[in-house]
Amino acid sequence: MSPRKMAGALLGRVCIVTGASRGIGKGIALQLGEAGATVYITGRNMDTLQTAAKEVEARGGRCVPVVCDSTSEEQIRSLFGRVEQEQGGRLDILVNNAYAAVESIISDHEKKFWEMPPSFWDVVNDAGLRGHYICSVYAARMMVEAKQGLIVIVSSMGGLRYIFNVAYGVGKAACDRMAADCALELRKHGVSYVSLWPGAVRTETMTDLVINTENKSKGQQRVADMFTAGETPEMSGKCIVALATDKDLMKKSGKVLMTCDLAAQYGIRDVNGRALVDYCSLKFILQQLPSLSWLSTFIPGFIRIPKWVLTLTSSKF
Repeated sequence: MSPRKMAGALLGRVCIVTGASRGIGKGIALQLGEAGATVYITGRNMDTLQTAAKEVEARGGRCVPVVCDSTSEEQIRSLFGRVEQEQGGRLDILVNNAYAAVESIISDHEKKFWEMPPSFWDVVNDAGLRGHYICSVYAARMMVEAKQGLIVIVSSMGGLRYIFNVAYGVGKAACDRMAADCALELRKHGVSYVSLWPGAVRTETMTDLVINTENKSKGQQRVADMFTAGETPEMSGKCIVALATDKDLMKKSGKVLMTCDLAAQYGIRDVNGRALVDYCSLKFILQQLPSLSWLSTFIPGFIRIPKWVLTLTSSKF
């Protein structure tokens, strides 16, 4: 989808993006705004929200910053009540993105689950998984009434294989399952629900805490290199705009969608013009295996591992 086609593609649409004062959420809000949508963005600090809102409006959309703690059902209910009142009951897109655990995950990445307080689970999954569910409930009530809408939950490969820690992986796997099960119940009402897997994203936090960190170990350097070559926070927004304008969107409802796959399907590139890393390519997978990385130089980039092979690696049977 060319930039010209995306401009104005969501004119008149009403969106909510949680956790959008920075990072992936902000990138998504920028692209929704550039496509002409009215975007409500949430976060816990009004100053950073207002800064993000100005950037969104500079792209051409209308942006409404709302202080909302995604761990609070009362504040979430108030958010959706406000949108319903101000927009005449209309809500076209909800992006469940709020997440409060990135810095904790990075700082405690070498600790095992029994070495951390049990409350670490809440740090990882309260604003994320639990908040996503509550937002989905209130969004679905509005969308089912209107018989249309799209809910996106931002997840990751951690839903399929071990990444970072136990609480992270369980939370992401639950996000993917939430998308599948919610989509099942919403389908006959014309509402779509998908799980979006961005690749390695060069957010402000990852740049500060991973890419720019000195004295890295070999393992840390590999991670830093992956994020350095990763996608911008706006790529997820480009994918969501493309999904929202897809007449066959319902065929994707309930599925896990990777940004690299969507980029190929819709013919879109990142905002810097770069093509995305294909995380299903055999070349990329071999590059992540120190003992086999030398083989990647002999493998063409277009050879991909079928997704059913990926799912076999995490089979519980």
